[in-house]
Amino acid sequence: MTSRSPHHGTGTDLGTGAVVVVAAALLDGGRLLAARRSAPAELAGRWELPGGKVEPGERPEDALVRELREELGVEAETGERIPGEWPLKPGYVLRVWTARLLSGEPRPLEDHDALRWLARDELDTVDWLDQDRPAVVEAARRLPVARP
Repeated sequence: MTSRSPHHGTGTDLGTGAVVVVAAALLDGGRLLAARRSAPAELAGRWELPGGKVEPGERPEDALVRELREELGVEAETGERIPGEWPLKPGYVLRVWTARLLSGEPRPLEDHDALRWLARDELDTVDWLDQDRPAVVEAARRLPVARP
């Protein structure tokens, strides 16, 4: 992700004064996309939901579409906002939207060195960033239950 603080990028919520960090629960074929950080050093090797910086005057949903294009080389459409808001560092909050692929195959173009599509029963197979875990739990509710 480009130009971000500890996580996904920033935009100020004028109502609360908090810096809003946005991420996408990118869903496709009953799976959720996980992206492994390559930088900064303290985050490298851990997994997150992709997202990016909200530019001044930009809607969070528009920032997600733009950042998914820049970071993953895909066209996507945002869906519902995942209920909840998760604190990152003081003054920063994470908000997550569902998104679906419209075109392209995701590739790790910026800030990531690997991508994985995970089914609901595979979500615990990667080391998620702590701040992403609650959003991943919420996103998992939108994935089909694995059948034996």
